[in-house]
Formats: sequence, structure tokens, C-alpha cells
Amino acid sequence: MRSIGELARDSGLGVSALRFYDRAGVLVPAWVDPVSGYRWYEPGQLEEARLLARLRRAGMPLADIRLVLAGWSGADTALVRKLLTAHLRRLERGLSDARAEFSALRALLDQRENVMTSLRTASVRLSVAAPGLAAALDAVRFAASTDPELPMLGGVLFDIEGESLHAVATDRYRMAVARAAVTGHEGGRVQVIVPTPLADAMRALLDGEGPARLSLDGDRVTLEAGERQAAGRCLDHDFPDYRRLLPRPGGRRTVVEVAAFRQALETGPVRSGEPGTPDLSMLRVADGGAVTLCADADDDPDRVAVNREFLLGALAALAAGDHDRLVLELDAPTTPIVLRRPEDEGAFSLLMPVRLEN
Repeated sequence: MRSIGELARDSGLGVSALRFYDRAGVLVPAWVDPVSGYRWYEPGQLEEARLLARLRRAGMPLADIRLVLAGWSGADTALVRKLLTAHLRRLERGLSDARAEFSALRALLDQRENVMTSLRTASVRLSVAAPGLAAALDAVRFAASTDPELPMLGGVLFDIEGESLHAVATDRYRMAVARAAVTGHEGGRVQVIVPTPLADAMRALLDGEGPARLSLDGDRVTLEAGERQAAGRCLDHDFPDYRRLLPRPGGRRTVVEVAAFRQALETGPVRSGEPGTPDLSMLRVADGGAVTLCADADDDPDRVAVNREFLLGALAALAAGDHDRLVLELDAPTTPIVLRRPEDEGAFSLLMPVRLEN
């Protein structure tokens, strides 16, 4: 007899999957211990488990799998062959339909790319206050991606519309948005992705109080501050539509003192996982509005887990420039955590929560 763990190891099916197939009546153990409830399987069931794993990888419905398993070791295997053939034909029809749908989606993408290209190739001349652009870059720079597989996220988006320049950066797990006021832009919406090294070079120029001049010519962007300038090519990619990811109003809002909150994060309880995984801080907003850090043993269902390093980075970015208070927004354990500046709702960082596995 094989234990459920041994069958899982030898068949390629997980223990939870084997429990599911038992409840579904697809692969029922030969014996279940009446005291412990532990499942045991006969040696011949290993072949059935491996067959089940193959059929599931092929996407066969459970109803058909039951019939295949029932007829697999019988004298007449004609039913098994018919079921396999029928499923293969379904897959081929589905693939043909999927190809048609993807062809239509590619055509729609071509149309959208033409629109996005027009957003990137406009010529723009505008003026922006150096402190305002510096503060915007400081607020978002930490969230830029370093993943070479996602080059479109390896920079800071400059989204220019009306009298606003929104700076945006994201690495999928966090997103930061900040706004700087601009003058001299009278055209439509324009977007460019400034590579991270160029964004850093631009930030180094913004140490004065006067205006800076931003120029966009096709795929080239230039920032001039006084007699100095930083210029280079924009990234030739499309940035995700970050506006669809903006947090919705709602949830619990509380004001946190930056210094005290940082100290609590640095010295408070964390959940440490396997080597190479981040330390997690688990947050909870009490009824009175105070933010507390939960211990690892705390099983409060309303606690929200977040990558501690990411939260400290967002805290430092938004607190730059002597901001000693920030607004923290928490909702459900599966919705993003948001940090904002109280006096500027348009400058915020959004952090994805981490799902806790008990």
C-alpha cells in the first residue's frame, strides 16, 4: 500500500489534488484509516494516478476521465480510444477558434499601437518648475523595474496632458505616481518612457529653484536646467495603462507619523519565509485608527501582509522633502496598500499585498 504522500511523489499529482479526486469519485483510495482519516492506495492505483495526471495535463474533463479510468484495464478498450479521439478533436477545434480570436486581437492591437505611437512621436516644448519635477522623480524612482524581461517598465513614464506631467513607475508589485505642474503645453496627451539612467541624470540637474525646459522630439527627450542638459532616447515600448490600476476611494484611512512608523517597521515583528523570499510586515488598523504590526502567530483575518522592504522604500520616497506625516490606506487583505501625502492626493505609492499561506 502507498500513502497519499508516496502516491503524490510517484505520480506527479499533488496531495491536495489527490484529495480532490477522492471527493470527486475519480480516484478513490483503497482504504481510509477510520481513526486518522489517512488515505492508502493499492500498488495498481499508481498507474491510474499517472494516467489521471496525463489526462488532466491534456485538459480532459473529469466526466470523461472517469470513463477512461473505468475502461483502461478492461478487455475492450474501444471506449477509451473513442474518448481520447473525441477529446483530441475538441482540442483541435478549440485551437482553431483560439487562433481566430488571437488573429482578431492582433488586429486590434495594431490599431492601438498606432494610437500609442502617435502619443510618443509628438514634438513638445514645455516648462516645469525644477523643485516640482525633482519631487515627482524622487517619489517614483524607487518603483522602477530592473527586470530585463520587462523592458517597458525599466524607466519612468512622463504622461503629459494639459497642465500636468504625471511621473509613473512600476515593477508590477508596486507602483508610484506623482504630479508636476507644467506650462506651455497646448497639444493633446503625450507619453514617453524615460530610461532609468536618463531619469537619474535629469534628477541630478534639478538642484535649483528656477524653471527647467523639457523637450520631446519623436523618440528623443531633453531636459535643460540653466546651462546644463540631459538628453537621450526614450524607450521604444508602450507603458501599461496605469490609470486602470489607480486605487479606488474607500477602505480604512489613517494618518501615520513617518518616524514612528518607520521605526515600528524596522524593529517590529515580521514573517520570514524561505531563503530568498522577502520579510513580510503584517498590518492592521485598529478601531481608533492606530496602525499596529501583527505578530506571526496572530491569525486576525483582517491583517494585510506587505513586503517590508517595499513599504520602507515607499515610505522614504514619499517622506522626502520633510513630509513627517503620510496617509495609509488599507482595505481587504487582497487589495493594494496605498501611501499618500496628506496635502497632495496625486502623489502616492501603491503596493500589492502578499497572500499569506498558513
